[in-house]
Amino acid sequence: MVNPIDVAEDDKERAPRSQTLVRGLEILDAVANQPRTIAEIATMTGLTYSTVHRIVSVLLERRYLKAENPREFALGARLIELGFAAYSRTDLVRVSRARLEGLARETRDTIHLAQLDGGEVSYLDKLRGTRPVEISSRIGGRKPVISTGVGKALILDEPESALLRLYQRDHHLLPGNMSEADWLAQMAAYRAGGYAFDLGEDEPSIRCVAAPLRDAMGRIVGAISVSSTVEYMAPERMRDLVPEVQRVAREISSDLGARV
Repeated sequence: MVNPIDVAEDDKERAPRSQTLVRGLEILDAVANQPRTIAEIATMTGLTYSTVHRIVSVLLERRYLKAENPREFALGARLIELGFAAYSRTDLVRVSRARLEGLARETRDTIHLAQLDGGEVSYLDKLRGTRPVEISSRIGGRKPVISTGVGKALILDEPESALLRLYQRDHHLLPGNMSEADWLAQMAAYRAGGYAFDLGEDEPSIRCVAAPLRDAMGRIVGAISVSSTVEYMAPERMRDLVPEVQRVAREISSDLGARV
């Protein structure tokens, strides 16, 4: 049974934090349309000058605000980043769909759209090809990053230290006891080329060609791939598909606001 005294104490503890959060949001609203001074913000929000000064200092530190000049403050880069992140996640499937349908028609293969989620690949969309091939992925399904083409495309910007941690955690999923040096060399080649392959790491009979999607900040927010079996994916065809997959990835990235 919940102790009402404990609930009351929790409410007392949360109240100041909630109040501070609301005040911070009011300050962001006050500068949404144009830069303002602390005195102007205080007048608009009804907060004291000292309270506004204190919260503005925190928001500046966290990049939610920026100083336009020594006296005036405006919305900061962190809000822009969050906005683009929310836009990408909300509209990625809608923005990508038509171009992915075109890619599916051109290649006749299975097309995937995926995103990183909690350290795994999360499939947002899947368009089945017209070939007599069954790919085990499903929308909403999850797979390891290290052994999928889209997974490797999603981490092309990651530093070597992050790649090493991934290898150390999941290298048992790679075929043929791939060494750490070979893994890093492979990822370096993919990074330089701006694409990634699945060479049977996930399923021995499956091959795919993947490329990253970028948002207006230039960050990787998703990846697309063309997948089929080895019967239809000879090494030569995989290489030939790279420019086409990259072209569609650039078009989708442009739709998301990226400069390509």
